[in-house]
Amino acid sequence: MGVHGLFSPSAMSQKPSADISRPSASRTGRGVRPPAAKRSLGQNFLVDSCVARRIVSAADVTPDDTVIEIGPGRGALTSHLAMVARRLIAIELDDELAPRLREKYATADNVEIVHADAREVQAEALLGPGESYKLVANLPYYAANPIVRKFLAANPAPSVMVFMVQREVGRSMAAQPGDMSLLSVMIQVYGTAKIAFSVPPKAFRPAPKITSAVVRIEVYERPAVSFDTAEAFFRVVRAGFSAPRKQLRNSLRHGLGLPQEAADAMLARAGIEPTRRAQTLTLPEWGALYETHRDSGEPGG
Repeated sequence: MGVHGLFSPSAMSQKPSADISRPSASRTGRGVRPPAAKRSLGQNFLVDSCVARRIVSAADVTPDDTVIEIGPGRGALTSHLAMVARRLIAIELDDELAPRLREKYATADNVEIVHADAREVQAEALLGPGESYKLVANLPYYAANPIVRKFLAANPAPSVMVFMVQREVGRSMAAQPGDMSLLSVMIQVYGTAKIAFSVPPKAFRPAPKITSAVVRIEVYERPAVSFDTAEAFFRVVRAGFSAPRKQLRNSLRHGLGLPQEAADAMLARAGIEPTRRAQTLTLPEWGALYETHRDSGEPGG
């Protein structure tokens, strides 16, 4: 897929020179039906302008900000972001929507449309040297988790992420010890997550069958847990959640391929009761467990 504009220079700080809150007839063609949502891309277009404004507010977008928007679709959120942000980089995968967006915002000096898959784009290729950014997105449900994790671990990472996902996924991302999951740990290692508000199905066309949630993540300057590599740390976390209904001593034995005595000893050195379950652990406890496994000399450590 072409990636037009991927290495374009930073836009100047002007606001759009045209009214981009709605497409003009000359740009879209009066009476031309917009492209239908593609089920293969998991598209549900946001049509509620009140929700779009609340998303911009949740991200605290200011006239000094650079914003990367993922999945602009027909531009419902894009228009509100473009009226505030100093620079807006919108990444759209759809082969029909990307050129329409580029045409719609052709006269907006602060808007760049990038035709690409956000799962493959490198943030540093879009930004100027030392340029910070916020990420705002209405993510397709099937690609939400990999996109969020990719940008959280990116260099540079955004200072703030605000995005829409299934409400149950959002709750998992923001869960506290007692209800944690593998996803909770993967997100919260990199930032503080909370649900900003819920969004009903009627805010989209076509309407999904589930309620969505807008999640805000305040991204840390460095991960909350020290590790040699993220892969090594999450190998231990995945092992802990490999059998979430079982006690940690059993799930770690199974997930890491350890003798029972080694799993028990690892938990003891980390100061964690072997009968606890993975969903109850705090991030510092996961960090301690990772360190004891790394220093143990056991396989995968």
